[in-house]
Amino acid sequence: MIDLYYWTTPNGHKITIFLEEAGLEYHIRPVNIGRGQQFAPEFLEIAPNNRIPAIVDQTPMDGGQPLPLFESGAILEYLADKTGKFLPKTGRERYVTLQWLYWQMANLGPMAGQNHHFRNYAPEKIEYAIERYVRETARLYGVLDKRLDDHEFVGGVDYSIADMAIWPWIRSHDNQGQDLEDYPNLQRWFRAIEDRSAVKRAIARAEEVNPKDGVEMDDEARRYLFGRE
Repeated sequence: MIDLYYWTTPNGHKITIFLEEAGLEYHIRPVNIGRGQQFAPEFLEIAPNNRIPAIVDQTPMDGGQPLPLFESGAILEYLADKTGKFLPKTGRERYVTLQWLYWQMANLGPMAGQNHHFRNYAPEKIEYAIERYVRETARLYGVLDKRLDDHEFVGGVDYSIADMAIWPWIRSHDNQGQDLEDYPNLQRWFRAIEDRSAVKRAIARAEEVNPKDGVEMDDEARRYLFGRE
């Protein structure tokens, strides 16, 4: 059993997609980040960086005590190694897949996140910041589109944790000022993953947890997300 500490954000969706794809038993423990639940002491014991997602694997690979993990990329890599699914065990294919997972963690996620903030949430519209992050997001979309020109999936031939990590961030393309029509290879890949049964189940779980599928951005949420020390 996996306890998943989760909210309905792109990083949260990564883990539900994997769990649904792998058929693992899991229990969602909602962490409403717009209401400050990420600062609860019991959550900080699992995720000291006060960010979702996090997991506690009640039956870890080593057979020891329950294992808590935070950081979505680390969680995906751990679950892939535990199940033997969606990440080659050895060889160059493993590292090609991991490089694209880390690309998402270091590039697409942070840049698209800043894009979301300055376009949609910042109390002051700063045109320089908006232009910078929209253009950088477009550049990253272009990198991905080029990769997918001659690869069915991001890691290569097989669907992998790299696809699971990247897809939820592309799902928010409208909020990032991006048109998928401009990226035909990316659009093909995006629609193919969107049609997967496990992905549909993961998004349905999100709607059960939070019908708004994101964060309700009121004054309380802004205080917790943008103003808390």
